[in-house]
Amino acid sequence: YPAGFVYIFLGLYYATGRGTDIRLAQYLFASLYLLNLLLVFRIYCRTNKVPPYVFFFMCCASYRIHSIFVLRLFNDPVAMAILFLAINLFLEDRWSWGCLLFSLAVSVKMNILLFAPGLLFLLLQRFGLLGCIPKLCICALLQVILGLPFLLVNPVGYLTRSFDLGRQFQFKWTVNWRFLPEEIFQNRAFHATLLLAHLAGLGLFALHRWHRSKESILALLKDPAERKHPPPPLTVNNILCAQIVFVLFSSNFLGVCCSRSLHYQFYVWYFHTLPYLLWCTPTAKLTHMPKVLLLGVIELCWNTYPSTVCSSLSLHICHGLVLLQLWYGTAPPPALHTPQTGRRPAAISKKAQ
Repeated sequence: YPAGFVYIFLGLYYATGRGTDIRLAQYLFASLYLLNLLLVFRIYCRTNKVPPYVFFFMCCASYRIHSIFVLRLFNDPVAMAILFLAINLFLEDRWSWGCLLFSLAVSVKMNILLFAPGLLFLLLQRFGLLGCIPKLCICALLQVILGLPFLLVNPVGYLTRSFDLGRQFQFKWTVNWRFLPEEIFQNRAFHATLLLAHLAGLGLFALHRWHRSKESILALLKDPAERKHPPPPLTVNNILCAQIVFVLFSSNFLGVCCSRSLHYQFYVWYFHTLPYLLWCTPTAKLTHMPKVLLLGVIELCWNTYPSTVCSSLSLHICHGLVLLQLWYGTAPPPALHTPQTGRRPAAISKKAQ
């Protein structure tokens, strides 16, 4: 794991009497769990998309999440709590501090990089190419500072082992690919196919769902002041906050869908984002129940141990349904074709502007 994990868990090691006071460790992780919920609730309140009763499911309806936080004491919830704090800062228009904490989260667990394509898109949208370079430097500089003791001793070993993108996962722990034969699961061609699918999904969402301006997506490289439609300030605009959250959460979800393997503790990577992904699209009152049912089926898949052909297939079907809803539910409205001739339409158009 990267250096941030070493420092945080070293602190926990000494705080719990060299790892002997398990009850204190569980109290600390229970506090982290409550803090994580508070950060998630604040994000949801800023977007104003999810009905209040859904918060009950995030608090009480997941045995697996409680286990990951309070029983297993994994580093995944630590990374996600820091990530949600960073997102809260993005929603407050504090991008430098947000990038610092985002990088800190990456230093605890590499899965946070699944949010990175969405963050890069938002930085380009907000600051342009030259403006986002200082923010990216903040992310890189923190990684160097945290990893310096290890980089000075064994730089190649630290980089290749802490950020091992080519690691092989064990088939016995997979939650999402149990229905495949093990030889396909371990095949490099299968891994390359998943990577291509991931990149294609990111490209499609960036072009057709994240990018809302009428300008070309290449306009993101320009300074915002030079664009035809510069981004407005965030202030308390729920629509802009919702766009930031949608880009980040969907970026992560695409990565989860195309992951080479999901282990049981990886559920926390996206559990708290699922309600937003399901309710961020326009919803009629009668369609709330299928979304709750979808959450229940996903929870059931993650609570099936060991995973089965049925549970892994069901998980992929649920992921596919969420993706279809995100794609079709967030499609831009059709362009209105107004007549170009005549004085009266021109006058109305000018007044509307």
